[in-house]
Amino acid sequence: MLELNVLWFILVAVLFIGFFFLEGFDFGVGMSTKLLAKNDIEKRILINSIGPYWDANEVWLITAGGAMFAAFPHWYATMFSGFYTPLVVVLLALIVRATGFEFRAKDSHPTWKKAWDACIFLGSFLPPLLFGVVFACFMQGLPIDQNMELNAGFFDVVNYYTLTGGLTVLVLCLVHGLVFTTLRTVGDLQERARNLAQKLLPLLGILLTLFSALTYIKTDIFQERGLTLSFIFSLGVIAFVVGGFFISRKMDGWAFGMTGAVITLSFASIFIGLFPRVMVSSINDAFSLTIHNAASGHYSLKVMTIVALTLLPFVLGYQIWSYIVFRKRITEKSHLEY
Repeated sequence: MLELNVLWFILVAVLFIGFFFLEGFDFGVGMSTKLLAKNDIEKRILINSIGPYWDANEVWLITAGGAMFAAFPHWYATMFSGFYTPLVVVLLALIVRATGFEFRAKDSHPTWKKAWDACIFLGSFLPPLLFGVVFACFMQGLPIDQNMELNAGFFDVVNYYTLTGGLTVLVLCLVHGLVFTTLRTVGDLQERARNLAQKLLPLLGILLTLFSALTYIKTDIFQERGLTLSFIFSLGVIAFVVGGFFISRKMDGWAFGMTGAVITLSFASIFIGLFPRVMVSSINDAFSLTIHNAASGHYSLKVMTIVALTLLPFVLGYQIWSYIVFRKRITEKSHLEY
């Protein structure tokens, strides 16, 4: 029988993967408002393309944090205290991005719109970059002592390995968002999104390869799960190559599935490589946080499991329904709300 500790580790992993798959294209579209759009109409089209989804997609992050807090309180406490500054920056970035979505259309003055456009761009740029750094730190290892306290210096968090991880997640989300744009727009904007995605693919391929190589050198996850990770890496390469083919052939739905597969496989490999650990100690592996020493009691996990299994189908059903209802492409003639 599957242990509840393992079940909740899998659930937390699925929630984070779902967040990066869904919110990843929101981040990409948000960055595209600065990199792709030529005028205010195109910016409004891009923002409206994610208008029905972005707030629901952020719920995956909130749920992942809540599940972590309830199922693995020591993981939650160590992570949020040790990464206080970057996670506060992420929170503020998400807040100003959401505010930008809601307020940019409240006034037609160019300065007003430019200010909120900058908020949308920064709010879409910073979270994937910082999350990439944080997840790279999980694998690299951090100075966690026997009391589960993390006292990391600047260079423990910010170094060439973690920055490579951050840049990889950033470009991956941008490409994912550009491919999503090809699904939701028409005409010249759609074509430019497709072309930019194609131009960014070589850079993304280099970053993914470099980060994988550095992960092999800098961490022990390949020693722990080498065969499984090699298989996942092979699947990722196939998804990446096939995705590039689909983009070139204008098979946008299949291309979106492939960029989503690359995101899913990338973050799944992190959690699989860490298991049964959740945070690696660079001081002594015996001090690493695991699904056992960081978990809540059995009764708490049991009650949470019952509640989660009861509510999860309704949440998933609602989100699937929203994607079906708002599946039509956005054009200049559409009612542009933002």
